[in-house]
Amino acid sequence: MSAPASDRPYYDDLETRDAATRARDLAEALPRQIAHAQQNARAYADLLADVDPRSVTDRAALAKLPVTRKQDVMDRQDPDAPLGGFNASDVEAMARLFASPGPVYEPQGIRPDHWRMARGLHAAGFHCGTVVHNSFAYHLTPGGWIFDAGARALGCPVIPAGTGNSEQQAAAIHTLRPAAFTGTPDYLKVLLDKADELGLDASSIDRAMVSGGPLFPSLRQEYGDRGVTVRQCYATADLGLVAYETTGPDGGPTPGMVVDEGVVVEIVRPGTGDPVPDGEVGEIVVTVFNPDYPLIRFATGDMSAVIPDPSPCGRTNMRIKGWLGRADQTAKVKGLFVHPQQIARVTGRHPEIRKARAQITRENEQDVLTLVCEVAGGDQSLAAGIADSLREATQLKGAVAFVEPGDLPGDGIVIDDQRESTAG
Repeated sequence: MSAPASDRPYYDDLETRDAATRARDLAEALPRQIAHAQQNARAYADLLADVDPRSVTDRAALAKLPVTRKQDVMDRQDPDAPLGGFNASDVEAMARLFASPGPVYEPQGIRPDHWRMARGLHAAGFHCGTVVHNSFAYHLTPGGWIFDAGARALGCPVIPAGTGNSEQQAAAIHTLRPAAFTGTPDYLKVLLDKADELGLDASSIDRAMVSGGPLFPSLRQEYGDRGVTVRQCYATADLGLVAYETTGPDGGPTPGMVVDEGVVVEIVRPGTGDPVPDGEVGEIVVTVFNPDYPLIRFATGDMSAVIPDPSPCGRTNMRIKGWLGRADQTAKVKGLFVHPQQIARVTGRHPEIRKARAQITRENEQDVLTLVCEVAGGDQSLAAGIADSLREATQLKGAVAFVEPGDLPGDGIVIDDQRESTAG
């Protein structure tokens, strides 16, 4: 598909289909994709062995299929490396292979914009010729490539900045004059502040698409005060773009996020595959029309709710309220998931720790991770060793605090996310 002209309000005509056309298209696409997965992906040949794809023509029929969870993918990847048989194209025919924390391995097919990010970027004001400073990581995980591919599909030159080296990134912004930024919500502030500190000009950036963590209202306002219009999207390494913010008639962000045209989103009761009524909070389950990696009813572990009213931006697909937390105790910190299993790995390496809790807070518009440990007589040497283990287990730097044995509540909480809610 050629890049849309910058004066078009929508990426393509799919975004404004009427309900009857959308239902008809879904009735054609679902059976085709399920049959494709059964015939070409070993995992789905097993998981959907008793399913007649011709019977799955609407959401009600889709809801009867089994849910696949990330742990299911990881469990199958161990004996059936590298992708657990969820791939419908041969590994040798893929463009790239990634290793995300878990570990879980994901592919990138050879088709342009494998993750369909161009649609979300277009809604955020990215058009052919927009120079994009991309600060998502390119190393092993797919984040950088997801946004790079979407930008390139639109005809945008990309500065592959990746993470870290904020001084060098600020200097590149000063010289190369990008108009747009992609990265985690917090990191744009890091770069703008660094440019100010160094006396460099970062004012060329006037729009951004962020993901990988919550965009807090106060931070969005700060960016607005600095002349940067920020939109956010919900995307995962497995699925690509799931939903994205749009702009309303007043020029501000419309409530919630519009679901991407390349997926079907269901909101289900956590721990089940049963859809909940519109407006009720539940777990996000996604079916993706990806020919290379056809995940069907993939449970993300993230919570949201359907907004039943149509979007004032004119797009007609389902809207969700955005990210409303995790169905489990997993939390996202600086764009990376922190799992209870990772905290258990840390405590297992240090027998001095009787109990531990990862606290996530906000300071100066940035996420702060602190591992609070029940330790009798801990010292700085032990704290440094625990911090090293925490960084190795989570890929994040975090502080370590000691409390006396018995001081932590016995409520079973391992990940204590104390950040304010950012619904919608």
